[in-house]
Amino acid sequence: MTDILDPTPLYATQARDVPDQPYRYQRVVLTEPDWTRFPGWADVTEEQWRSAQWQRAHCIKSSRQLRELMDDLLDDSVYADLDADRAFRATMSMLVPPQMINTMMRAVPPGGPGSLTEAFRTDPIRRYMLPMLTDRLAEWGSHPYASRDSLHEQAMWVAEGLTHRYPTKVLAELLSTCPQYCGHCTRMDLVGNSTPSVDKLKLVLKPVNRQAEHMAYLRTHPQVRDVVVSGGDVANLPWPRLESYLDELLDIDSIRDIRLATKALMALPQHWVSPDVVDGMGRVAAKARTRGVSLAIHTHVNNAASVTPIVAEAVSAMFDAGVRDVRNQGVLLEGVNATSSDLLDLSFTLLDGAGIMPYYFYMCDMIPNAEHWRVPLSKAQSLQHAIMGYLPGFATPRIVCDVPFVGKRWVHQVHSYDPVLGISEWTKNYRTGIESDDPHALTRNYRYYDPIHTLPRAGRRWWGRHADQEL
Repeated sequence: MTDILDPTPLYATQARDVPDQPYRYQRVVLTEPDWTRFPGWADVTEEQWRSAQWQRAHCIKSSRQLRELMDDLLDDSVYADLDADRAFRATMSMLVPPQMINTMMRAVPPGGPGSLTEAFRTDPIRRYMLPMLTDRLAEWGSHPYASRDSLHEQAMWVAEGLTHRYPTKVLAELLSTCPQYCGHCTRMDLVGNSTPSVDKLKLVLKPVNRQAEHMAYLRTHPQVRDVVVSGGDVANLPWPRLESYLDELLDIDSIRDIRLATKALMALPQHWVSPDVVDGMGRVAAKARTRGVSLAIHTHVNNAASVTPIVAEAVSAMFDAGVRDVRNQGVLLEGVNATSSDLLDLSFTLLDGAGIMPYYFYMCDMIPNAEHWRVPLSKAQSLQHAIMGYLPGFATPRIVCDVPFVGKRWVHQVHSYDPVLGISEWTKNYRTGIESDDPHALTRNYRYYDPIHTLPRAGRRWWGRHADQEL
């Protein structure tokens, strides 16, 4: 006997609006905070603010300069805390453009002496751009397996500054400076000025010779199709030098993808709207289009507060110049963006407000003095689950663990995981250049470690007994 189905559509009787979703989307209209609220910029004009030269000249490089900007809005304890960090723990020197300072404490109006102290201390952008000694952990502040070059990029150099880590991709480090220095920089062994705790490595070749060596390698290795042009930050490279590099790169037939890495698209957007840069990018994009090469920009935004109208303007200028895509590679940082709401707010603000594609969130690498920023793998997995289903599939960022000797892996690709000891094991399916003669490279498991202070008591006690042993 054939059942007769009720013709009433299922949605007519069962579908309901759900008012209490774990995350509630609300489109945000971008605003540029009023920089004149800070005493030191009270007379700065819009023309000055939009000048890349003015921005670079007025970067905050010391607590003294920050005090001159803020006057008495911050307590003396703030400056002492910043100075103590620079003296004892900082792996990066202080360098923050006005554009980034202006996106801190944006919801708190100044109200007299010390009125911004608490907002400054808790601000998510301040937490990673202007770290304080009291931010860092007194115990387990560095993981026992932390290292300066935690991804072993220099060991994989095939020419100075050219890392061949993946089979078809290379990373080209053209310079060792940025317009801004992030406290959690994974290339802290090379990028920026030396600090009391880190004596930095230096690029020694002349730029023209470094470029020649890069091109010679790429011409003789046609299996490489994808070049990430980075540093440092390409915004610190004089445009004629960057254009020369890209122009020569586009003459190599095997190169099919070029990605320019620049946090400055957010931190110093004034650079990317400069007429000479826009015109130059137009020439490069036209050549890329003629050759059928994908030209994209990868930026680094960690909190929704950083996205302002001038950032959107810079992205639009790059699209108008012919750049195919602009993508964000953020870093998952405790106290900055390590909640599902933070990640979704940032992703929607990037996508809706600036046309930037949310792409990756990296777990913070195992560099020295960074444990207060790092989250355990279990939390990264939970966050990946929590952000699914809200964004379009093509714009849902992947949270990845950059495993030493392995590379990027989605956090759910872990082979095995002990959350008590915080030890995860990973596998890979390709060799790097330093493993060409290693018969076990594709069969061994590679370890990654959670921050010890996040472990349960049994795990912390275990590490207390085994921290000095080779596992």
